[in-house]
Amino acid sequence: MVRNTSHAVMQQRHEAHDSLDYFPTPPWATRALCEWLLQYDMLGCMTALEPACGAGDMSLPLKEYFLQVESSDINPLDFGYQRDFLFGDAPPTDWTITNPPFRLAEQFVAQGLRCSKHGVAMLVRTSFLEGASRYRGLFEPHPPTDILQFVERVPMFKGRLDPKGSTATSYCWVVWQKYNQTGTRFHWLSPCRKKLERAGDYDR
Repeated sequence: MVRNTSHAVMQQRHEAHDSLDYFPTPPWATRALCEWLLQYDMLGCMTALEPACGAGDMSLPLKEYFLQVESSDINPLDFGYQRDFLFGDAPPTDWTITNPPFRLAEQFVAQGLRCSKHGVAMLVRTSFLEGASRYRGLFEPHPPTDILQFVERVPMFKGRLDPKGSTATSYCWVVWQKYNQTGTRFHWLSPCRKKLERAGDYDR
């Protein structure tokens, strides 16, 4: 039997309904967002909330840019507080930034918009932009201000970081800036991995 390795098939990622969908974020991908945000906000004077922090792979680079970062997860991996972000009131913050569980991403956006003063940024598969029901439930009533499409592939794997891994899945940051609402703008994130990777990023 011939294995189908087309990009369309390889981009499919199916998780069980009760899965935590934990795919750690390479630190350079978080720095790419922060470098882009610096043109709009003085991040060093602001707070950020990472509500799906896992083992802290996104929180640690956020701390390089923000004054304070609060990290939580429904099942923290020896990092951050234990909190179900979608249950009850989320703590107020300037920015909510995370790589959400894919099946709960819309709810994470809605909760982030409620608790964030300046904005929300979600790292999602580019295919998240598709779908009539998601358009009607999320993008039409709450259009993002910016879509930041990675030119380079961001390799993410279930439960682990792998600096040598590759992927057929494309990712983008979807951003809602509350004080810069001028319609949805599309941006390419030019190749930046080599510039933004740091020694020790994958040592933990």
